[in-house]
Amino acid sequence: MGEPEPLNETLRIGLLLEAAQNQQQRVEEALAGLREHAQALDERMSAQVGRALEEVLADLHRQVEEAARALRRLHRAADVRWMLCSTAATLLSALLALSAAHLMLPSSEQVAALRARRAQFLADIARLRRYGGAVELRRCGVRGRLCVRVQRGGPAYGAHGDFLPVKAP
Repeated sequence: MGEPEPLNETLRIGLLLEAAQNQQQRVEEALAGLREHAQALDERMSAQVGRALEEVLADLHRQVEEAARALRRLHRAADVRWMLCSTAATLLSALLALSAAHLMLPSSEQVAALRARRAQFLADIARLRRYGGAVELRRCGVRGRLCVRVQRGGPAYGAHGDFLPVKAP
């Protein structure tokens, strides 16, 4: 066996070229299939990612709504607490004022006794005026002694003549 025959060589090269062409065609078909498959996967992934994103956003929206409701409830509770504290402080202040008034103001019995005493004083004053007891009194001198206006030209009374009639106003 010597040299290979040129026909056999050409035939082998032709077969190799045909096999290479077939392989190239299969590779191109496989690549086209892979592209279609990749595109389908991409579409599926986009759809799944979109659904997952929608679910996540919907869940986030629910959580935000729940947080907002919780904040509104908390705000209402704080308003109620503030109102209760204000009412309690107002009632306590009123109670303290009423207690102080009760301790400081006279009772109805004391007021009745004071009114009776006042009536007695007014009756005494009226009786004194009828008897000429309306006198003019003052504080006199450095020590502020009690003085009364008297009639100088009137008669003197007493064992030593030290009493003089009071001058009526």
